Amino acid sequence: MFKKILIANRGDVALRVLRACKEMQIPTVIVHSTADADSMPVRLADESVCIGPPSSSESYLNVAAIITAAGITGADAVHPGVGFLAENADFADIVAAHGLTFIGPEPRHIRSMGDKVEAKITAAEAGLPLVP
Repeated sequence: MFKKILIANRGDVALRVLRACKEMQIPTVIVHSTADADSMPVRLADESVCIGPPSSSESYLNVAAIITAAGITGADAVHPGVGFLAENADFADIVAAHGLTFIGPEPRHIRSMGDKVEAKITAAEAGLPLVP
């Protein structure tokens, strides 16, 4: 079980992850931009860390800030939610390289499914029906 989960997302996605963590009695850290400082996820999380200005490229996509937030709060796992970094295999690799658990698919699976041709080959090899 995780001792603390950092949630690297916002809005409804973050609220759903927060709810699941609360049900499992796992403390949470939410990262946020300055624009989301008063948001519901920030208010409901056990801890919050501002990681940048409103622009997603400077906050929710700022890998260094997210990893730093995990380190300073003692989080041992990162949940990317959906969008933003959830489909970024390099981010999953970086999370693991810092001794943290990425809550999501393994990087090799993210890479495989991110490439539409590779995804179709993988699905066919697994015996799944395909649309021509």
